[in-house]
Amino acid sequence: MLGTPQEAVTSRGSIALPAQNAASNGAGLRSTTIEYAAAQAAMQPWVTMECYQLSRGKQVSQMDTLDLGGLQVVRERQFAAIQKLGATPADFCTISYCTLDPAFRLSDQAINNADSVFFIPEQTEFDIYVPAGTQTTYVGFSQAEFIAAARALNPRIWGQPSQQVAQFQSTRLAELKSALSLWFGAADAATMRGEVLDPGVMRAIVLQTTLRIATATPDDAATRLPLAARSRALRVCRLARSYVEERLADHAVPTIVDICVSLAVSERTLLYAFHEYVGMSPQTYLRLVRLNRVRATLLAGNPQNTTVTQAAMQFGFLHLGRFAGDYKQVFEETPTTTLARCV
Repeated sequence: MLGTPQEAVTSRGSIALPAQNAASNGAGLRSTTIEYAAAQAAMQPWVTMECYQLSRGKQVSQMDTLDLGGLQVVRERQFAAIQKLGATPADFCTISYCTLDPAFRLSDQAINNADSVFFIPEQTEFDIYVPAGTQTTYVGFSQAEFIAAARALNPRIWGQPSQQVAQFQSTRLAELKSALSLWFGAADAATMRGEVLDPGVMRAIVLQTTLRIATATPDDAATRLPLAARSRALRVCRLARSYVEERLADHAVPTIVDICVSLAVSERTLLYAFHEYVGMSPQTYLRLVRLNRVRATLLAGNPQNTTVTQAAMQFGFLHLGRFAGDYKQVFEETPTTTLARCV
């Protein structure tokens, strides 16, 4: 007789826990080994779902979840084949991908290639078959929030979003895969330091990255604009900079999505504008603005109550090694050296 979901979850340290009480740390981070299919469903209470184990195996999956309050990041490594049957609730959609396996099926969609990304809209029934050895990952969030931002970034693609399971190809999927490892790693590292990542900052970063994957098109490269368009680009970028400064002054980390929605321009328009304005993408420019804010914070700080980690996290830098490298490349000194100036 199969065990109950309460017996099914083994957390770090091999302690058996109820599915709803699995070990949690960081910004809602949980990492568990699933021994029964029912527990795999129980670990995702935001979706109505049943799971059935369809191949041999004492353990069903390894599951990592990041709960950011209304936004969920889920990574599942299947040790045994599983079928998922359920439906997304109102105002909840997902963007997902999986390792390339011809046996994988999401409702009537088979995976086309390694760059395939799936969109499941709200109130949509799904029937998913995940073979053993496959890793699946999804980000789930408010559909209203996602579609509003996606339309602002790329109205041509997301002006009329699909009302059923859809598959598209993304040349930026590697960016999402890398970001997912960073998010889980940052949350885990914060726990080791006895800290908790700001869920608001994390949520903005996750949503922006996912939107970039979903709204990218092959012809996103910037081109030189005519004079009239360059004048408009200058106005757009000045407004964008003012918005960014206001958000940073309010201790919030602005995103490209925020800028596009605030200015009512598409991401492509913003991209063209910034190439005219400063010769770089808005993402690069925004990162440099944030680096400058970290530098100002360190210069004004006191080494006794200010740390490089705190300053970096405050402005949305989760990968501390990459941050330190970028900082040194731009300012030709380490963040620690900058902070030491205050002594």
